[in-house]
Amino acid sequence: MLATSPGGLHIRPYHPHSSHFSLSTRCKLSLSPNCPRFSTSQKSSKFRSLSLLLSRRKYSERFSVRASATGPEVSEPVLSDALPSFPQPVSVKIPFGDRQILVETGHMGRQASGAVTVTDGETIIYTSVCLADVPSEPSDFFPLNVNYQERFSAAGRTSGGFFKREGRTKDHEVLVCRLIDRPLRPTLIKGFYHETQILSWVLSYDGLHFPDALAVTAAGIAVALSEVPNSKVIAGVRVGLVGDKFIVNPTTQEMEDSQLDLLLAGSDDAILMIEGYCDFLSEEMLIQAVQVGQDAVREISNEVKALVEMCGKPKMLDTIKLPPPELYKHVEEIAGEELVKVLQIKNKIPRRKALSSLEEKVLTILSENGYVSKDETVGIVETIPDLLEDEDEDEEVVVDGEVDEGDVHIKPKSRKSTPMGGRRSDGRFADGIRPISSRCGLLPRAHGSALFTRGETQSLAVVTLGDKQMAQRIDNLESDDEVKRFYLQYSFPPSSVGEVGRIGAPSRREIGHGTLAERALEPVLPSDNDFPYTIRVESTITESNGSSSMASVCGGCLALQDAGVPIKCSIAGVAMGMVLDTDEFGGDGTPLILSDITGSEDASGDMDFKVAGNEDGITAFQMDIKVGGITLPVMKKALQQAKDGRRHILAEMLKCSPPPSNSLSKHAPLIHIMKVKPEKINLIIGSGGKKVKSIIEETGVEAIDTEDDGTVKITAKDLSSLEKSKAIISNLTMVPTVGDIYRNCEIKSIAPYGVFVEIAPGREGLCHISELSSNWLAKAEDVVKVGDLVDVKLIEVNDKGQLRLSRRALLPEADAENPPVKLPTGDPTKEAAASDKLVGSPKPKGSSSEDTVLPHKKVKVFKRPASPAKDGPYSNKDRTKKSSGKAVSSQ
Repeated sequence: MLATSPGGLHIRPYHPHSSHFSLSTRCKLSLSPNCPRFSTSQKSSKFRSLSLLLSRRKYSERFSVRASATGPEVSEPVLSDALPSFPQPVSVKIPFGDRQILVETGHMGRQASGAVTVTDGETIIYTSVCLADVPSEPSDFFPLNVNYQERFSAAGRTSGGFFKREGRTKDHEVLVCRLIDRPLRPTLIKGFYHETQILSWVLSYDGLHFPDALAVTAAGIAVALSEVPNSKVIAGVRVGLVGDKFIVNPTTQEMEDSQLDLLLAGSDDAILMIEGYCDFLSEEMLIQAVQVGQDAVREISNEVKALVEMCGKPKMLDTIKLPPPELYKHVEEIAGEELVKVLQIKNKIPRRKALSSLEEKVLTILSENGYVSKDETVGIVETIPDLLEDEDEDEEVVVDGEVDEGDVHIKPKSRKSTPMGGRRSDGRFADGIRPISSRCGLLPRAHGSALFTRGETQSLAVVTLGDKQMAQRIDNLESDDEVKRFYLQYSFPPSSVGEVGRIGAPSRREIGHGTLAERALEPVLPSDNDFPYTIRVESTITESNGSSSMASVCGGCLALQDAGVPIKCSIAGVAMGMVLDTDEFGGDGTPLILSDITGSEDASGDMDFKVAGNEDGITAFQMDIKVGGITLPVMKKALQQAKDGRRHILAEMLKCSPPPSNSLSKHAPLIHIMKVKPEKINLIIGSGGKKVKSIIEETGVEAIDTEDDGTVKITAKDLSSLEKSKAIISNLTMVPTVGDIYRNCEIKSIAPYGVFVEIAPGREGLCHISELSSNWLAKAEDVVKVGDLVDVKLIEVNDKGQLRLSRRALLPEADAENPPVKLPTGDPTKEAAASDKLVGSPKPKGSSSEDTVLPHKKVKVFKRPASPAKDGPYSNKDRTKKSSGKAVSSQ
């Protein structure tokens, strides 16, 4: 039966094409030649009404909607008794380094445009690719969204936090999202405006095989199998260096000994993205690692191509729409000469205003006069080779701020321009570095601060030092108690580019830039044994015109020195760019490498390659390609030019005025490290932590950390409180000897069976009533009272470490000879079986090297309460009471 509709739509049964891999439940929308692809809002509303009608009737059959140029009638869908048909499941094994991974499709997510599960050992990644049925408005940015999530159930556990359901994306998940996005985006065909979403989940994790490189490969396979038009098959691998051997996709155990952590993504013939961190690796070794990774990626890509030929879906090439070439020429006629002059304005803000004015002029002319294409072939779909032929011309000219890695924009077709004598728009040569200035100590209350300026890019770096309580806790698949003692947080406010914008949670770009700068500086930090502080670096970008992440590296290094952190050497970073097709600008066609790129060079160029390190080696690197990829010779040239740039920047950092203080700020906390016998730790903590809390309250220190190996760390704001707590702990943990004599000791409390005498601050012993006097006593109060000072002798130490004292042994009528008198407890460091050190102070004479070896053990941390405790001094059932506050200094 036929029905009519004012929308002029006919609904008829849809007959699948010859490929049996198409999903039978997917609606196919095709338009007649006389109906434009991009519908008006009125027509869109009719489509939505039709969709709701069909959903209410619960039609599961496949159908098509075709716009008709004549007649207002709409036909009812013809129902079929055929069951939905799905593609047959396919499983293949693909080489992945020295092992194989299992790739499966058609098992899960069959309604997605593309879905795969990839298994490496017992680590399983599930990735899906979906796209919107209706295209978005044309824009210069490909509508791609990537999400990656690590399910705690993958490791057989739940979140250690209050909320047990996975919620906000964690920082390390954001980093993996970027690893997936950046190599895929340049391969997606321009002119495709259907919103595309890639979702990736870690369903199983064995603790041995990393999920991040596997997720990049899974996403590349899913896109290749889907309907999304793409130019190349993408795969990702990790490369490690153990000894002198490169390992492709090493396990977590192998990475513990690796000097390199390189993640590389690319195709069978080019490199699209690298990111990694190393321990001062040379440029030559890095090139070798990239070559090893590229060979592995090529092998994976070739296998995936065979899988695509077997079960890949047809690409939606008919949906690709590009502006007519004549429009580019028309815009060039209007603004070409003026644009060349505007781009030569050196200062960013005047250049931005001039460009905005020119853009408004072009829009006004086009709006008033209109534009009619004279090309009759407009609308014919280009083939993939045609689309890829000018792939390097797809970047938008963005002059403000920085373009995020992997962003692909559209720019007008390049025009032949007059060479400027080999100079860039700001007057520099290709290897030139912008003017650099820096100053330290500009924030008086901060523990360390530096302002680093390079051209129109500026970073304010601030360092804060603290104890373990300031460390950043990480809840991931491995565990919920991992902590980071060093972290760098990057902020990019809109004011840095003179604009108005959103202020809120850090963006993905901010998280990525901060992590890159953090890992660049991490190799030069001292060990926890040598510098037991938690270190936080904040980099706020106050001005930006390109390469702000590398400015954060330089500013962060200076701020660390200003805070007195004993770093091994200085680190600098530089961002490199590239112009691939130099014939358009009067060159000889050889790729041109640019040092210290600006925001416009980043946006319009073909590469963004960030490299950080010292004069001789690399500590961190990140490269994104905005075209079809680059070759190893080009990368080698870029690395050498980056090395020259780093050396220049490091030399300029030495001119910092005022220079870094290289000493601890008076506002930084003091951390004192003591080493006691492990069995004495419980004496410091006390029952339920009451003893250590009483020490914190009495002395005023910030925190006392204890570890199972006998390490005690005291954090204090001033030396006086630190010395008091150190004396109490030393006396608590000292090893007394039977026969020792203690003079002028205070009686702290009286019991029916004797008195408790404090022989040292915080250390008490029992003097039984029979040991108080040579005569028989009915009660202790007959001879002494609380607060009296007496001399006692240690006559016994039981198995629990409890002390038995005697006053009677020192009375004149006592028969026993008095042994040599023990010094009063004014020098606890001589009494205690403890060795200690104060950060920044000389090591005590006679202390062994074992005193400073502090392996990571289970830590008990006790903080000073926000307000003084109302309870009185604690007394446990053994009657060991808190010190009266008569602290004895060790000096």
